[in-house]
Amino acid sequence: MTFSHNISRLKNKSSNQWLVLGILLVSFNLRPSITAVGPLIPYIREEMSISNGLAGFLTTLPLLSFAIFSLFSAAIGDYFGKAKAIFLGLVVLGIGSIIRVSAGPYMLFFGTALTGIGIVICNVLLIPLVKARMPMKTGAVTGMYSTGMSLMAAIATALSVPLAIDLNWGWRGSLLFWSSLLFLALIVWWPQLKLSPKPKIKPEKPGKSVWRSRLAWQVTLFMGLQSFLFFTLVTWLPDMMIDRGLSPVEAGLTASLMQVVGLSGTFVAPFIAVRYQQQSIFNTIIGLIYVIGFSSLFISILWLNIISIGLIGLGMGASISLAYTLIALRTDGDNYTSALSGMAQSAGYFLAAFGPMLFGVAFDIWQDWDLLIYLMIIASTLFTYFGYHAGKNRTI
Repeated sequence: MTFSHNISRLKNKSSNQWLVLGILLVSFNLRPSITAVGPLIPYIREEMSISNGLAGFLTTLPLLSFAIFSLFSAAIGDYFGKAKAIFLGLVVLGIGSIIRVSAGPYMLFFGTALTGIGIVICNVLLIPLVKARMPMKTGAVTGMYSTGMSLMAAIATALSVPLAIDLNWGWRGSLLFWSSLLFLALIVWWPQLKLSPKPKIKPEKPGKSVWRSRLAWQVTLFMGLQSFLFFTLVTWLPDMMIDRGLSPVEAGLTASLMQVVGLSGTFVAPFIAVRYQQQSIFNTIIGLIYVIGFSSLFISILWLNIISIGLIGLGMGASISLAYTLIALRTDGDNYTSALSGMAQSAGYFLAAFGPMLFGVAFDIWQDWDLLIYLMIIASTLFTYFGYHAGKNRTI
């Protein structure tokens, strides 16, 4: 009995190690297809002859895909099994990445939409999968998962222009390069298809609709506003820094610096969050960091801007992993976790989708970068308000 028990423990430990590695590799693929676009916008805009509004729509479009397909991702996970659905999401992401660089503007936008569908399936289902398979390690694995996303987002932002210009791959080759990470993720994730088979019994639906819960909306708006801040800034910060005198490569590195600094916040925030019953004060501090950082950008002094961008990055890194952690902390049971994950990423990303395009249209009209800073400060204030309430010790 003891020998067989030890063998079982070793098998479980080995399968969990493969699962953690698989989650890490999946996380590597969930941001580069979006964050690599921002520094390349001047080149895409020139070749495709599109406006700033349409250029911003390249970041808005995958977020709209997030918003729409978040509603169906939990059901897809129930039908196929979460692990198989995540594998399917990676395949769709790969197909979209190839299509968007294959032809003109229509294929660019169609492929971009497909990448968003693939990403959101993985986004929605990874959190409940972790909670179901490793409930005692939710904070640690969520921190690792969020850090993996942020790390590759930063690398993609930094390298997209050098790949396009220095290696002479053009913006198409630069965007396609990040698809190479998918193959490794698919290979490592393959064993999970057998370890997490399709459910034989249809999962019981939550007794209470999360869409009618005030707490669920507070978590959702917290999630949406942090995404609004991230995707708007990662899209337009490089262009703003170019306007302030930096080269395209330097501007991409500046945006990458923001994300690299944020890695510490991304990794540490879930560990801090799960140690306390309430996260309200922690969320408020992050909101104040945002407001201070964005306010400092009104002063066009490069060294001060770099410090401000680093401060903003710290807040962004902490807020993304906190948003995912709060989805797990504010729910009782896997069904509610999946439902809130879908809601938060659907309504939340729908809100976030307006950011890049909204500023792009505003800039086409007024040609004023201060509008970006005002927009970020308003969003940061709302983020602080909803973060305070989402951090209270309650569950759905």
